[in-house]
Amino acid sequence: QVQLVESGGGLVQPGGSLRLSCAASGFTTDDYIIGWFRQVPGKGREGVSCISGSGSTFYADSVKGRFTISRDNAKNTVYLQMNNLKPEDTAVYYCAADRRPWLLLQFRYEYWGQGTQVTVSS
Repeated sequence: QVQLVESGGGLVQPGGSLRLSCAASGFTTDDYIIGWFRQVPGKGREGVSCISGSGSTFYADSVKGRFTISRDNAKNTVYLQMNNLKPEDTAVYYCAADRRPWLLLQFRYEYWGQGTQVTVSS
């Protein structure tokens, strides 16, 4: 019954903002590390950000100062606020969950959502 559902993607101009949501079911997000990853077709995945069950956060250098990860325990949902978006942020964004908080932005998460498309273009 473990399920992750991403939403909030879309088309935005450079410098704009989007907030992605990752709604979890079958578990509570404060018991897991939740990571955001992104992928461009034909390229490998890139770790973006993660938040542990204790609330510790980690960001890739490419998004530091622009993206913020957060969690709403009542809604069992993790968010990725993306500000000052750049064309190079264009990708399919996936959220993932795992019980191992030391994974950080490694790709070996157990559970993955279906992804949501983010396109940054003028």
